[in-house]
Amino acid sequence: MKKLSITFKNIALVKEIESPENPGGLEKRVALTPQDVGQLTAVGVKVFVEYGAGLGVGFEDEEYLQNGALMQNAHEIYVNKDMIIKFKGPSLESISQMKKGCTLFCMAHFHSFPDRAKMLEDSEINVIAMEEILESPKVQTDEQILARAAMAEALKDFIKNDNIGDLKIFVIGRNERLAGAVRRAGNRNPHSLNMIHSDVEFEELKERGSHTLYFYDSENFDDTNELIAKLRESSCHIFDLHDFELQNGEKAIADYRKKHTPFEFGLRRIQCLHETGQAGARYGIKLLKENKPDLDIREAKVVVLGYGNVARGAMHEIYDHGFKNINILGRTQTTKERIDYWLRDVDLVVNGAEIPREMRGITYLVSNDHLKRVIPEGSVVIDLVGGSETNRSAVESVLSCTFLTQPHFVQDEVTVSALWGWPMLGMMRESAIKYSSQIVDVLIQREKVIEGLGNLTAGVKRALVCGPFK
Repeated sequence: MKKLSITFKNIALVKEIESPENPGGLEKRVALTPQDVGQLTAVGVKVFVEYGAGLGVGFEDEEYLQNGALMQNAHEIYVNKDMIIKFKGPSLESISQMKKGCTLFCMAHFHSFPDRAKMLEDSEINVIAMEEILESPKVQTDEQILARAAMAEALKDFIKNDNIGDLKIFVIGRNERLAGAVRRAGNRNPHSLNMIHSDVEFEELKERGSHTLYFYDSENFDDTNELIAKLRESSCHIFDLHDFELQNGEKAIADYRKKHTPFEFGLRRIQCLHETGQAGARYGIKLLKENKPDLDIREAKVVVLGYGNVARGAMHEIYDHGFKNINILGRTQTTKERIDYWLRDVDLVVNGAEIPREMRGITYLVSNDHLKRVIPEGSVVIDLVGGSETNRSAVESVLSCTFLTQPHFVQDEVTVSALWGWPMLGMMRESAIKYSSQIVDVLIQREKVIEGLGNLTAGVKRALVCGPFK
C-alpha cells in the first residue's frame, strides 16, 4: 500500500455516554475495535482510547493497549486531538473540550439536533457524519446486476404491452438474489408485489391466472409441494432466475456494464442497514406476539413499506419467522387512494420507506388517522427510518425516535416503535465489529480520510456537514 500522508496524527476514540440521541447512556457500542485500532497505529497514527470505551461490547482496555493505543480518562480524551471518533453524536458538554478546527467523526444526525449543530458550528468543529458517507462511484456486484436483469426480462412484455399496472408479482422464497429482483420489480410500479414463503401450498395461493407472475430461483428452491408445475397449469406467468442465469447470465451482466456508467453515489459506506431491518422486524414480531397471543404468525397480515436495504433486512427476518405472505408496498401502493386497502386488517407494519427531506413533516405514509380508523387494535407499527421534530418520519405518530429507555408507545391501541439504533437489539457486539471495519476502511483504505479534509472523495465530501474550519 502506498504510504499515507497523515494529517490526522492524533485520534481520540471516546466512550459512549448520555447525549441527545443516547438518553440514559444505553448505547454501549464502541466505534473501533482493538484490532482496527491496531491498523491505525500500524500506519503511524497515534490513537488515544478512553478507559472503558469498549467494555460495553466486550473489549478490554488491555486489548487496546496491545494494539498500540494510549489510554486516557474522560477529562483528557477530547483535549488537543486532531480527530475525535465516536459512535453517536457528542454530548453538549464535550463540545467545549474540543479544540477549534478539530474533526468529529460520528453518526451526527446533524439536521435532527439543530441546537447541537449550532454549538458545533460556533465552536468551529468540523463534522463528518458517518451516516452520510456514500460509495463513490456506486459499487454493483455481478449478482446484483443478474437479479436486476432477470426481473427486467420477466417484466419486459408487460411493460411493452403497457399492462404492468395490472400485474400482481409474487416472489417465491428469499435469498439475496431474489431480494435484488424485488427492488427492480418495485421500481416498475406493478399492481402489487409480494414475497411468499417457499413452503406455501398451491391451494393457499389466492391469485392465479394471466394477471400474475411467479418469480423464483430454482438454484435453492426445493419444490416439495410441486408448486411450479401446478402454477404452470393455471395460466400463471412463471420465471426462474437460475434458468435465466444459465441461459443468459454472463451476457446480461456484460451488456449491463457496457451500457450503464456507474452512478456517482451508491450505498452508505458505514452502515448496518440489513441488520437494522432485521432487528426492527424481530422486535415488531415480539410485540405482535405479546399483543395478539392467539394469532397464528404464519397467517398474519404483514406490510413492508419500501424495498431498499433496510426494508429488505426486515423482509429477511419476517420470512425467517415463517410468515406466509409479505405485502411489499412501493410508490404505487402508498398513494392516498390505495394505502387504506393495504393497512386494513394489518397485523404488522414495517416502514423502511424514506421520503424527501423537503416533504418531511408534510407528507405521511402512515398517518394518525390510519392508526385511529384503519389499523386494528393490538397491531404493531415499526418505523425503521425514524426522525425528530425537525426531521419527521413518514409515520405521523413518530414525533422523534424512541430509545431503549422507552422503545415503544401505544397510540389509539396500536403499538408504535421507532428505535434509534435498532442493531443494539441483540446485535450490539456484531454490529460494532461491522461498523468498526467500515470506519477504518474509510479512514485508511478506500477513501483515505486520514490524509485530511483537503482531498476528500465525493462520497465523503457530502458528509462534511459542518466546516471546513482550520
